[in-house]
Amino acid sequence: MKLPAAIEGRDAVVSALGSRDRGPTTVCVDGARAAIEAGAKRLLVVSAATTKVIARTAGYSEAMLYEHFRDKTDLFLSVLSDELPALGATLAELTADPGQAPLRDNLVRVARLGLAFYLDSFPIAISMFSSRELLRSHRERGGGAGPRIPLKGVEDYLRAEVELGRLKAGTDVEAAASLLLGACFQQAFLATFEEREPADLAGRLADTLLAGL
Repeated sequence: MKLPAAIEGRDAVVSALGSRDRGPTTVCVDGARAAIEAGAKRLLVVSAATTKVIARTAGYSEAMLYEHFRDKTDLFLSVLSDELPALGATLAELTADPGQAPLRDNLVRVARLGLAFYLDSFPIAISMFSSRELLRSHRERGGGAGPRIPLKGVEDYLRAEVELGRLKAGTDVEAAASLLLGACFQQAFLATFEEREPADLAGRLADTLLAGL
């Protein structure tokens, strides 16, 4: 699992700021939205970067950015939502049919996807938390999107396992989901801070969780 490219974000900002005299690279307009999102993800200090810097990092003009995004908050929301599909789709699939694989295998799968999700979304989330204005705007415009979505997804999946009988009745699914995703979050934080590959603890996390359930 690769470390997010956003670790190199500070260099990207410096590079973009240092090339103001050069016009943006001409690239296919059809890929503008995706390229701008990728550029935002590369900027570790994106909350301090202007929309012009983000656009230039992606090789586009600021005007092109505003053709696809209302403002920087809209861009942030789009990047974060793009990181969720793999985890969200898997949780929806497991909740609908939890018995398709052994319980431990499902938990290992969720743990690995959870770690990947937090690794990829950390840089943009850090930027959002560094600005009260962006954080407030995210809460107001999120339309229900936010850090509780993956947590609720895991809770729903564990609840389905209880109904299936593979977890005992009365299992505190809220606490169990928090323990699993909390561990994924912590490992992603450490890997990002230490600029290293994350340890693959998915199996151990699943075993430890199951031992307590």
